[in-house]
Amino acid sequence: MVGRQVIQAPCKINLHLGIHSKLDDRGYHAVDSVMVPVGLFDEVAIDDAPYFSVRHEPALTVPPEKTTVWKAATLLAEELHAQLNLRVDIKTRIPEKAGLGGSSADAGATLRLLAARWGVDVHDPRVTDVARRVGADVSFFLDPVPSLYLGAGDMLAETFPELALPVALVMPGGSGVSAKAAYGEFDRDPSEPASYESMCAALRAGDAEAARGLLYNNLAPAAKALQAGCAEVEAWAARQPESRAAMVSGSGSCVFAVCDTLDDARALAERAKAECGWWSFATLTVGTSNKVC
Repeated sequence: MVGRQVIQAPCKINLHLGIHSKLDDRGYHAVDSVMVPVGLFDEVAIDDAPYFSVRHEPALTVPPEKTTVWKAATLLAEELHAQLNLRVDIKTRIPEKAGLGGSSADAGATLRLLAARWGVDVHDPRVTDVARRVGADVSFFLDPVPSLYLGAGDMLAETFPELALPVALVMPGGSGVSAKAAYGEFDRDPSEPASYESMCAALRAGDAEAARGLLYNNLAPAAKALQAGCAEVEAWAARQPESRAAMVSGSGSCVFAVCDTLDDARALAERAKAECGWWSFATLTVGTSNKVC
């Protein structure tokens, strides 16, 4: 009996997201993704139990067996020939269909907890292979630090020093945008992406000023076509006096605005909620502790 383990799972934003029209042999787009962890967290806990179960709070609209957490746990147990005599509890704060990687964050955190529980390094090929099979962003959440991922957005190419960027996350009302739908819309009129090299150079140098001037996402037009609120929020956020840059994160529908200070980010987030009725949250791009405890 190991007992209860808990981890805080951060969300992410994409400082650079470049989708290629080229597909790999699995049918996945080639993706260039520069991601940073953001201090908005789900809590994932694992405890001993007579049988395997997964519970989300608040409850999801899909059954537990259809979640990324269930898939991640069962695949890793099969890979390591381990017994799933445990319960996984997730307290959710990261909004769904936001482009913030919520379900991937939960799956990645679950794999980290299970790796620690079963005495396997989180970078063990068996763990990283399971992460890639569950979803492209899950690999990032095995070790959520500023990183460049290539391949289908699931192959680690480089990590960078922490860079504290104050950000306001703002999400329009109505339905979010599923990644599947966003990629389908992208395929209607695909574009080849700009290079990620300048963003990577800025992160290597720890140059926040340069990084926020290089934000890029060629999946954003697809998100805006599917959810008009994305374009409205992005344009509104860019006009605010505290905002230095604003962009749709990932496949949307959340927009992040980069600010000079956390107080500025809080002011922008509060205005988005008070004046527009949008969901919002102010934080930093370098989360807090992600240790298993």
